[in-house]
Amino acid sequence: MNDKIKINLQMAGASYPLTINREEEEIVRSAAKQVDIRLNAYREHYQNVPQERIIAMVAYQFSLENLKLKERNDTAPYTDKIKELTEELEAHFRKDESYGR
Repeated sequence: MNDKIKINLQMAGASYPLTINREEEEIVRSAAKQVDIRLNAYREHYQNVPQERIIAMVAYQFSLENLKLKERNDTAPYTDKIKELTEELEAHFRKDESYGR
């Protein structure tokens, strides 16, 4: 069974033929809907701004949100701190062992 499907995605007043994984259809269509919602909000608020600039503003907004989410989910600082504390504890226990001899 082929798990790929072809859809025509409607977004920003245009149709985009896509081949996607069947299980991704809902999220793909939801993403296009989010783009349309934001485009319409910007169009309403910035009526005299050219379409290309509105699209750029929407892309920027999505990109900024994506980067903030990545930053929020970055566990490296916590992992680094745990490693540092573990090394301190190990050094302390090694020192205690040397006094016990």
